[in-house]
Amino acid sequence: MVTNQSRHTVQFSDLAWQDSDLQFPKAWQVGRYLERYLEEYGGADIRLDHKVVKTDLNSDGSWEVQVESDGKTETSTFDYLLVSTGFFGGPIWPDNIPTEADVPIIHSSRYRDIKDLIPDSNRRGSKILIVGGQMSGLEIAATIATHLSSATHSPGEKIIQEPEKYSIHHIAHRPAWVFPLLTSPKPAASAPSFLPCDLPSYNLALRPQPLTNSQGHISVEGARIFNTIYQSALGTDQSGFSPETKIAGDQLEDQPFVTMSSWYMDFVRSGLIKISRGKLSSLSGNVATIFSPSNEQISDVAAVVVATGFDPSPSLSFLPPSVLETISHSPPHPNLPVALAFHGTHHSDLPTLGFVGMYRSPYWGVMEMQARLVARLWTPGSDHTPSLRQALADDDSIARTISLRDDPRVSQFPMGDYPFLMQDFARALDISITPPLSDTPILANGKPMDILTPARYSVPAAATATNTIAQKRADEVTKNLRATHDTAIAGLSRGRFVAGAVFRSLLGTWHLDRTLTSRLPSHPSGRFIGTARFELREGTSDGRPHSHGYSVEDPGLEYLYIEDGTFTARDNPALSFRATRRYVYRYDERGDRLSVWFARTDDPSRADYLFHELEFLTPTNDEDSDTGAAVEKGKEKKRGWLATASHLCIEDLYDVHYEFGFNAVNLRDWRLGYTVNGPKKDYTIEGVYTRP
Repeated sequence: MVTNQSRHTVQFSDLAWQDSDLQFPKAWQVGRYLERYLEEYGGADIRLDHKVVKTDLNSDGSWEVQVESDGKTETSTFDYLLVSTGFFGGPIWPDNIPTEADVPIIHSSRYRDIKDLIPDSNRRGSKILIVGGQMSGLEIAATIATHLSSATHSPGEKIIQEPEKYSIHHIAHRPAWVFPLLTSPKPAASAPSFLPCDLPSYNLALRPQPLTNSQGHISVEGARIFNTIYQSALGTDQSGFSPETKIAGDQLEDQPFVTMSSWYMDFVRSGLIKISRGKLSSLSGNVATIFSPSNEQISDVAAVVVATGFDPSPSLSFLPPSVLETISHSPPHPNLPVALAFHGTHHSDLPTLGFVGMYRSPYWGVMEMQARLVARLWTPGSDHTPSLRQALADDDSIARTISLRDDPRVSQFPMGDYPFLMQDFARALDISITPPLSDTPILANGKPMDILTPARYSVPAAATATNTIAQKRADEVTKNLRATHDTAIAGLSRGRFVAGAVFRSLLGTWHLDRTLTSRLPSHPSGRFIGTARFELREGTSDGRPHSHGYSVEDPGLEYLYIEDGTFTARDNPALSFRATRRYVYRYDERGDRLSVWFARTDDPSRADYLFHELEFLTPTNDEDSDTGAAVEKGKEKKRGWLATASHLCIEDLYDVHYEFGFNAVNLRDWRLGYTVNGPKKDYTIEGVYTRP
């Protein structure tokens, strides 16, 4: 599993990610980052495998905290209690869904791999049911689709029997905007630049200053504005993927829901994921009934994954009932479970109780700000600055939270607008935002990229810190700022991430129309009409140990390319025959490299050796800097991203050229051509790929 915001947002202000870490770190890399933070700035007494089971508030404000470990109970007294148990205390399991069924049924948080979901002992059914239409529902549907696709198209022994017979049926009550992890600040360009999704999203230059909170209650007009922005950023109302993903008409007046997935939409288009609108009404045997206008039934169910979210109440179970009452704990409102002052940090009637992370939205920056505010409130002898006193006096977070609980037009993330929250905390704490590193602004569409990251709101080291610690923090802040600046420059002006955007958008089936023009009478010219399928699978090690530094340890994902169709000779239509070929397409995320590999003749599902690696041509002038190629003479059309490659096959030289035409974040069509010269070869191939 990877983060759905990049390391520029998933960061503490004073610890930089290592250069070798991915832009979207995997779970184990996040764990390693936290371990490094503890090593650099340790001093806390951290006890793992200890469960807090009960707390009591004493009359003097101190806390009795009871913990269990290895079957033993221990109680200690603390001056303050900071609750940082998080928002996702336990799975939500709806009452109408049985916890046990005739088929395997699990919560999405328990899923690990397809073998556990469909064990050898249970081979009935062919449909994997996903229940739930928000973040976790789409993410788990795409994850299982990836695992199924990989099980079907990977070489070697199949990890489950007949993986090709399974499909995914996703039950969701409404459509959501689905953003890939790489998006563009220039979606209207024919060759758009790409960046990690949060960099364009958190561009402060695009919003009026000072920031106002855009979350909470969403009016009809506000919904229209948001939905229009999302449609422009994606370049589509999503109808091209499926009628069930379309957002248009009256739906534009509903408060929008945003989800993140690089693979979900194209798996929907391919048919591996099928969507049913409604809610699961019942599950009997291997038949699911959906509550909808048609009361649809889905039979032949093989397994069920319940992705209905998480309940924060278990994260608070150790607090005394009187404290829960004071903070207006409301289990029926899992999105707004408690009403706390100043953006979820404290309650004035409980001065020795604080909260960090009782917050659902982006993430680390707000948690760092919450921690700073609680620390300021609790610092002995600390006089509150005028800014903090005024911020606390003006705060309406408690009343706002309670009013939003039953608001039918509440936003997806009601606790607050991320950039606004960062600004509001900074004002209260007298933290100034760090200006961009360069005096020359980074431009996109003629507007500066003023990207918000946690490192923009750093604070000097405490007076008690050593010079070594203070310098360490300052150096790490600078590294974080530099990494974001360099990433934005590389994406906007050097074509970085284009290879990743192309790779992501190839998934599925394309119509292929290819012409072959031979200049030798021994080789016929003609036309090939057929399909090209890109089947996603886990990266394989074939061919890698001897080829150009491609990782064997962490190969990521790759495609098996399967081409099938009919070739007809131009001068002799009677000469017509079926033709097929296979390649393996690989994307190296660390090196941002897209490559094509020959398939083995004895096993065409395996890669043999490197065919070529694409070199994307970066813009050559400022005037046309948002396209990958110049305007064609005498035509209005601008061309897409261009890429070249070459390959010497014994004595035959292949000169390869590509053109990728985007509609915002998705490939619209693309072209692939070869010029082949050798002692006995002299021909050109031009192929056009379009979606069926």
